[in-house]
Amino acid sequence: MGPQQCKICNEVKSKYKCPACLIPYCSLTCFKKHKETPCATTKPVSDEEPKNSSPVPGSSDEQQTTPQSLAERPIYVDEPIEVLEKAQLESIAASSEIRDALKNEDLQKLICNIDNSPNAEEELEKAMGVDVFRIFSDKVLSATNP
Repeated sequence: MGPQQCKICNEVKSKYKCPACLIPYCSLTCFKKHKETPCATTKPVSDEEPKNSSPVPGSSDEQQTTPQSLAERPIYVDEPIEVLEKAQLESIAASSEIRDALKNEDLQKLICNIDNSPNAEEELEKAMGVDVFRIFSDKVLSATNP
């Protein structure tokens, strides 16, 4: 199925789709115009469906994806025991050791790669092979299990 007509300006073929409602658009201008009002419909999400979004045209790197806010992105948990308690999250947030570790640009890139990946588990496995991420993970574990 080829490109559709831009549903915002109705003048040219679309190159992109809104990550929330999949409406086709052609440019950054049309994307911004579309985002002025909330999407009329939302895309259904299934467990098998990759959770990535379309690139924003005109960005410095069109390969980069637009991040969804946590409120928009569904979160799937296989085991409820994997969800941290509020006190554990507060302990992580209060840890100066963890905050210092998060200043590392390599660690930031690894975390962004995991967060933006359509296959986060695979990306997480790769990151665990990198010392800076493994050390960070150990700090998070020790902060949540005092």
